[in-house]
Amino acid sequence: MKVDLHLHTTASDGRLTPEEIVCSAAQRGINIIGITDHDSVDGIAPALAAVRAFSFLTIVPGVEINTDVPHGEAHILGYFVDYTNQELCSTLYRLRTSRERRALTMIAKLQALGKEIEWQQVRELAQGGSIGRPHIAQALLEKRYVTSLKEAFAKYIGRHGPAYVEREKVTPVEAVKLIIRAQGLPVLAHPADIPDFDKFLPKLIGAGLVGIEVWYNRYSSEVISRLKSIASKYNLIATGGSDYHGFGDSTETMLGEPAVPLWAVEQLFGLAGKKAEFRIELYH
Repeated sequence: MKVDLHLHTTASDGRLTPEEIVCSAAQRGINIIGITDHDSVDGIAPALAAVRAFSFLTIVPGVEINTDVPHGEAHILGYFVDYTNQELCSTLYRLRTSRERRALTMIAKLQALGKEIEWQQVRELAQGGSIGRPHIAQALLEKRYVTSLKEAFAKYIGRHGPAYVEREKVTPVEAVKLIIRAQGLPVLAHPADIPDFDKFLPKLIGAGLVGIEVWYNRYSSEVISRLKSIASKYNLIATGGSDYHGFGDSTETMLGEPAVPLWAVEQLFGLAGKKAEFRIELYH
């Protein structure tokens, strides 16, 4: 059983369409995938339509909501969300619209630095999806202002870069509560990347957080062990995924990696089944 519960499509800042993600997952023999676009659920319906061709593959409908914390960001994953929920969709639309305003301001800052990035180029890279910093990073790479996406963030558009712009903020607690109101299961994404995340974890649990992402990207065995201990301490579900965007960067974790144990997935599906049993059948 292969699982990847953290994937991005062209509905946000991924390079593959929902249909292409489904086909790629099927080709790699993956059995369960989570479609978790940034501030968007637009990729879920086409992914569910595409998965009908693969009887062994199950889609978990999800979302990844970007939020801010002191000295960094915290991303909240929502699994088994009702992706037609009006409040969820309208909130995500507002956040995506603010992303466009942010991107335009970042481009203006880059132009002032002598980096001639064009809005049309960034829009084409987004392929109609939610525009994010990775699209601007890709534009910088294509113009050869940087030699890698990582350099684009470090040098220009990262939190401390000269072209960085703050975005419209949603607090982690607000994101958790929004996901719950959309009948979803909120999980803290890549927690080891968040400074002192364990200090505000109890507040998120009080708001309804049910899990943390333990198996992620290139986390070492030591980090995974620490996160498993924290999950156990607070009786949280442990999840995992690649955070795959399809950029083709040599540093990107491939779709289907790291290996997420079946028992972790069973816990998530078990809790989802208790909340809304009909959904488990719907997405097979």
